[in-house]
Amino acid sequence: MKLARVYYKYIFFSLSAGEMPGVSVAKDSDTEEDGEENDENEQDEEPDEPKEPKIRETPEDIKFEAIVNTVAFHPTRDILAAGDLDGDIYVHSYSCVEGGNKELWSSGHHLKSCREVAFSHDGEKLFSISKDKSVHIMDVEGGKLVKRISKAHSDPINSMLLIDENLFATGDDSGTLKVWDLRRGTAFMEMKQHEEYISGMAIDHDKKILLTTSGDGTMGVFNIKRRRFDLLSEFQNGDLTSVAIMKRGKKVACGSSEGMIYLFNWDGFGATSDRFAVKAESVDSIIPITDSILCAASTDGVIRAINLLPNRVIGSVGQHVGEPIEQIAKSYDGHFLASCAHDQKVKFWDISSLSAITVSDYRRRKKKGGNLKSLSKKAFGGGDDFFSGLIEETEIKKPEEKEEEEEDSDSGSD
Repeated sequence: MKLARVYYKYIFFSLSAGEMPGVSVAKDSDTEEDGEENDENEQDEEPDEPKEPKIRETPEDIKFEAIVNTVAFHPTRDILAAGDLDGDIYVHSYSCVEGGNKELWSSGHHLKSCREVAFSHDGEKLFSISKDKSVHIMDVEGGKLVKRISKAHSDPINSMLLIDENLFATGDDSGTLKVWDLRRGTAFMEMKQHEEYISGMAIDHDKKILLTTSGDGTMGVFNIKRRRFDLLSEFQNGDLTSVAIMKRGKKVACGSSEGMIYLFNWDGFGATSDRFAVKAESVDSIIPITDSILCAASTDGVIRAINLLPNRVIGSVGQHVGEPIEQIAKSYDGHFLASCAHDQKVKFWDISSLSAITVSDYRRRKKKGGNLKSLSKKAFGGGDDFFSGLIEETEIKKPEEKEEEEEDSDSGSD
């Protein structure tokens, strides 16, 4: 009996410890309930849903390894091309979705600095010019080099203008203008009327009158239909850096290294009809936004929106803080302006609201030293880009601060 009691004690102890082989030990009810609750909690915890991509007002900046000299938008797609100081060309797709910018391809065919890029009117080809005196034509889809004109000029090429699907013009550092016909593969017009580099070109709606600006301070007028030179304007102070046709073809605006905008009447190219100071170090690149409003980029790093007749600096579109801007371009849909500068970045600016701006013939007298009005969230204080100490100008005034209105003294006529 004593042995039996010892045996039963051994069985009881073994069952409690769960050590007997082949015998399942039941869990107590509390442990089972805890396990069920844990299983239910695991089922209730769903995996985290992917976060929706952040939508920005403008695409993100594109950073490059060298200073970007030139930038151009595709005529129908969200694609941008840029050429840099090393002679490399990059083509990116751009998007307002954060992280949406993507490099599509790049080209290193130029031996020296790439000075201008431009998409063909159908968007299938990309043209580029370089300090190495060559013209390259590439396929937009894959970046394949389609045509190379290795010695297009005797001097480095500085500017280019695509006229139509067959014709384009180039201007070099010595002041020589050439107009090319792709069907022939050669230049059918070559003239040297400027004493300095050709900085910019524009052509009228009829593709007949080609205008050039030069470092010699003059604007050149060429009739490409009749293949002749018409005239040079009078000399202006400083270099003429850029040119744009405004007011439905009735006016021509030229930027200047002296920070001036010069206006010419159409068919009155010999002398300026008006001029006004932008209060910028130099107006290096201008682009029409509407018939009356243009954007002007300067070496002080600021992009200004300017109304013509009445002549008024409307405000700031954006800036590269303390960095000279080389060129600006407008997107095909008119929503964005792109700018490239010495900070090795291409930046995007929202200009969609500029087309709705109307400028009165009367203006309020501003306090001396007043700041530029900010025309976008990223200009002068919004987002990541800002000038320290510059505050957006406000239209709200204290009652005691009365402002006098004066008639606009701008000269010139529409």
